[in-house]
Amino acid sequence: MAKATGPTYNVPFKRRRKKITNYKKRLALVKSGLPRMVIRTSNKAIEVQFIKYEEKGDKIIASVNSNALKKHGWNSKRNSPTAYLTSFSCALKAKEKGVKEFVLDIGMTTPSKGAISFIGAQGAIDAGLVTILGEGKIIDERTKGIHIEEYAKKLKEKDENKYKQIFSSYLKIGMKPEEISKTFEQVKEKLKKGGNE
Repeated sequence: MAKATGPTYNVPFKRRRKKITNYKKRLALVKSGLPRMVIRTSNKAIEVQFIKYEEKGDKIIASVNSNALKKHGWNSKRNSPTAYLTSFSCALKAKEKGVKEFVLDIGMTTPSKGAISFIGAQGAIDAGLVTILGEGKIIDERTKGIHIEEYAKKLKEKDENKYKQIFSSYLKIGMKPEEISKTFEQVKEKLKKGGNE
């Protein structure tokens, strides 16, 4: 197939070609005049940032990687409670720097009920920031990890070896997956008291 050429052909931006950035959506977020809350995931962690648009380039107001939660006894996994706590921590930092409101930037991901982005946004709201978040996007039991807790309890009773294998990273740092909601509340309380510094 021949490539399009000629004076009327415009090469799209690299990030658009690679489907990394939706510029139409980004423009709408920037026009709000509010900082964007960006949540990105990798295989090992969750990164949350509050970003302000400036003509010379985006400025990061606050940033927290979920690995920082390890010092509070929370295993850094790419799951719902980790997204909530990382966002909660980052929102507290952003709040200290004068952020009061934000818009959620979910990037190229498709919005769905219980998605990590919306659970993260709820963490920021609970930290005292304001945004518009549609109803039905949050599943409360997933926020605290109750679904993980219930699965761990059943698996431990049924097959302890498999339980130890699947939850080895939790157990390695002394975190009991069958008590994850309790640990969640403890870590959240530490962050409230300044543990995010």
